[in-house]
Amino acid sequence: MPDILIEEEVSFSIDELLTPMHHIVLYNDDVNTFDHVINCLVKYCAHQPEQAEQCAYLVHHKGRCSIKVGEFKTLTPIYEALTENGLSAVVE
Repeated sequence: MPDILIEEEVSFSIDELLTPMHHIVLYNDDVNTFDHVINCLVKYCAHQPEQAEQCAYLVHHKGRCSIKVGEFKTLTPIYEALTENGLSAVVE
């Protein structure tokens, strides 16, 4: 079977390349239910339900999970919404 090569042009601006990316890390706790965590991830992080469920299980079993990547100014309101809803998270 022949190899298939797919070429795609990707362009980035200098600002995009120089903007440091951060991520929101969600930590496990003994307070919140899976349903609450999943609902928050869907509502505030725009996760699909399946993605939110996978993150919730990773947090439960590994203790933490990176749930959102982006610029600090974009992540801050998401982080605030999560923590206001009782989730343990940080922006790194």
